[in-house]
Amino acid sequence: MRDLLLQCAGVLTIVVAIIHGILGETKVFARATIEPERLRTLIRLVWQASTVAWIGGGVLLIATPWMDSAPARHWIVITMACVFGFSALANAWATRGRHFGWMALSAVVVMAVAGY
Repeated sequence: MRDLLLQCAGVLTIVVAIIHGILGETKVFARATIEPERLRTLIRLVWQASTVAWIGGGVLLIATPWMDSAPARHWIVITMACVFGFSALANAWATRGRHFGWMALSAVVVMAVAGY
């Protein structure tokens, strides 16, 4: 059951990351006016860097049950819980709780910690 929780946390992480990337491109940057253009490109790439990092974290959570190392499991879960926990808090604070992202990221944290 612990392994299944970690894998579900990983799958949810990847789904949230993909939604984050798509919404960024279609909703945020489609309407944003950022000058100069190179700054717009930089901010867009930084936004998508977090998308890629979250996908990587999801892959690690999915793969963790197949690792024969208790320390690896420990540090992957702790690190991902901190990353997604911070992301959830930042999202909740920045949107005043009106965006579903903080709830989805909080669910990832709960599942990952329960799977530890």
